[in-house]
Amino acid sequence: MTLNTMRATDAAPLLFDWYDRHHRDLPWRVSPPMAARGAIADPYRIWLSEVMLQQTTVQAVKAYFDKFLTLWPKVEDLAAAETEEVMKAWAGLGYYARARNLKKCAQAVAYEHGGRFPDTEEGLKALPGIGDYTAAAIAAIAFNRQSAVLDGNVERVISRLYAIETPLPAAKPEMRRLVSELTPSDRPGDFAQAMMDLGATICTPKRPACSLCPFRSGCRALTVADPETFPRKAAKKERPLRLGAAFVAIDNSNAVYLRKRAETGLLGGMTEVPGTDWTARRDGETSIEAQPFAAGWESCGTVTHVFTHFELRLSVYRAKVANAVAGGEGWWEPIASLKAQALPTVMKKAITQAIPHAFKPV
Repeated sequence: MTLNTMRATDAAPLLFDWYDRHHRDLPWRVSPPMAARGAIADPYRIWLSEVMLQQTTVQAVKAYFDKFLTLWPKVEDLAAAETEEVMKAWAGLGYYARARNLKKCAQAVAYEHGGRFPDTEEGLKALPGIGDYTAAAIAAIAFNRQSAVLDGNVERVISRLYAIETPLPAAKPEMRRLVSELTPSDRPGDFAQAMMDLGATICTPKRPACSLCPFRSGCRALTVADPETFPRKAAKKERPLRLGAAFVAIDNSNAVYLRKRAETGLLGGMTEVPGTDWTARRDGETSIEAQPFAAGWESCGTVTHVFTHFELRLSVYRAKVANAVAGGEGWWEPIASLKAQALPTVMKKAITQAIPHAFKPV
């Protein structure tokens, strides 16, 4: 019997048999043994983890998840937090619009919904920062709704099961339809998490462990082609290279001059060293003449950072400033406390280029 001839509902028992024995233990998850003892998924934890996991690995998220829960154990705590503190705690996870929306969403849940997350996809999608995927994941995992959850891992599994030739992203509607057909009314949240785990541990991008897969007898890609060639993907556009400059000023007390970026736009609301006006669509000035204030600036090389849609190369300049005086609305931050600031990775790279020991343990 294969997935092409059996009823879609027959796929779930195969997957559950595998998942109940091989599930990943994750800090936000209610595992099958815990569920058997009456544990119920916490919508706040599921929401927080799903937002963090967008474009980020499970391994990278765990420490951030623990940090957020320590600082803000409940959604009401996060709603009441200072936005700057949320941005500081998020620094390094990337895609910073997620952090801004995280705060807005927490406020909406706390102040407009009495601290309770809506339990339907439609209600969840009305909240700030929650799109189709996140709404489906929360609805299924936290509220046991029969929602079709389609993340990157699930896309890979479903594309191989059915040998879907349509390249991504055009294949997403077809994939979502197929996942919807497979998702059972019983344990839909476990089904979603099992599909994610299958993609993360067995049906991996390279060298999938097909012999261990519960769907191996019904996988079309395994019989008609090389599973590694799925999902098909449209040719990637070359990332444009953007240029800019960053200016790292250090005063006599070993403090670095920082300022806050505008709330909107790329890296909105984050902390930075002064720099030129680069964006994803245009270059900024790169020469020393673009200095933010007069000082003995000297070149100390370049740093490169890759964003989703472009690559950025910053010329980095350093200056020792005798007195902590500078224009604008910035401030002088001691090197010892730089780690606690809401500095995105690209700014940490620029500071490290100018001050190699800046982020090393004292």
